[in-house]
Amino acid sequence: MTRSTEGDIYCEIATSLLYFAHMVQVTRKDEKEANENLIRRFNRKVLQSGILAEAKASMRFSKDISKTERRAKAIIRKERKAEKLAKVRLGLR
Repeated sequence: MTRSTEGDIYCEIATSLLYFAHMVQVTRKDEKEANENLIRRFNRKVLQSGILAEAKASMRFSKDISKTERRAKAIIRKERKAEKLAKVRLGLR
């Protein structure tokens, strides 16, 4: 990502968010409008559209674990807990 201007950075973010939903467009009200105001309006529109939440949700998606895997992990957790309690009772931990 190039860091020539703030506008370029936000344009790249907007194009990467295009994958998830429609494009959020923000235009300058006039030539004198500050970049900070333009970026603030862009951020507000992105938040309101829900694109960012959708992108974050897809990043956290994980497959369901099968029943046998869940049982195996539960057995391992119980064994580790029992070992830890045994060490605490012996005063080793």
